[in-house]
Amino acid sequence: MNKLLNVSSSPHVRCSVNTQNLMLDVVIAMLPAAAFGVYNFGFHALLVLLVTSAVCVASEYVYEKLMHKPITIADGSALVTGMILALNMPPQIPVWVPALGGIFAIIVVKQLYGGLGQNFMNPALAARCFLLISFAGMMNNFSAASLGFDSVSGATPLAAMRAGQSVDLASMFIGRIPGTIGEVSTIALLIGGIYLLVRKVISWRIPVIYIGTVAVFVFIFGGFDVNYVLCQVCGGGLIFGAFFMATDYVTSPITPMGQIVFGVVLGLLTGIFRLWGASPEGVSYAIILSNLFVPMIERVTLPKAFGKEAKKA
Repeated sequence: MNKLLNVSSSPHVRCSVNTQNLMLDVVIAMLPAAAFGVYNFGFHALLVLLVTSAVCVASEYVYEKLMHKPITIADGSALVTGMILALNMPPQIPVWVPALGGIFAIIVVKQLYGGLGQNFMNPALAARCFLLISFAGMMNNFSAASLGFDSVSGATPLAAMRAGQSVDLASMFIGRIPGTIGEVSTIALLIGGIYLLVRKVISWRIPVIYIGTVAVFVFIFGGFDVNYVLCQVCGGGLIFGAFFMATDYVTSPITPMGQIVFGVVLGLLTGIFRLWGASPEGVSYAIILSNLFVPMIERVTLPKAFGKEAKKA
């Protein structure tokens, strides 16, 4: 009888999935976009990817070593941060810029707040916004003169559309356009996103609601033009952000209704930034701002405990 009365602390339901498994799946899902980016932009893109990832891993190791904390680089979270940050870089960026961003992401945004699970916004996106503010010229240089396809002074498709120029939707879908290393190919990003959904690493709610909200918003306030809406969906890193950054476990809601609300907030902010903001992109700022609303969203959407009576009006 004593063997049946085994008292232990929660959680009581366990499975074989751990942080390392999840991060490995995210890395695998980003490989199609990374491979296409290297193919499209050349060796320097590969160098940016390798250096940024290595700097993020090294920064986490050195910080934890100096602070006498357990070494956690084996969980893969620093590698994922490095890859996301690198894939958000222009292909011609000097390597030291994303390397500096990697140090900022790991030390300032992640480790100073207690490490994985304690950061209040996505480290890679916080670092990208830090670099956009600090090195605006280099971070917005998408010159494509040597990449084998036509461009308009290196302008991204969204910037070209804002300037009143036409863009080729098919080229955007394939990825033969100026942009950051990992955002240009919608096909490659969808392959990675579908992989994450099939593996049940992420839920459909945030990416689908996010992309859908942007599409509806742009359709209503952008002139009821379907082609324009599709270009907005395929450009500016929306697909990349929806599947790989907005779904970050630490900085997104865990409740189903909270994820839907989060997706709507993301979509509204992105639409506002794109149509009326100073920049035609807006995904990075929309995600890190929405990260700040997550505690409130979870508090409002937290379901009632089983058997607990709701408060009467």
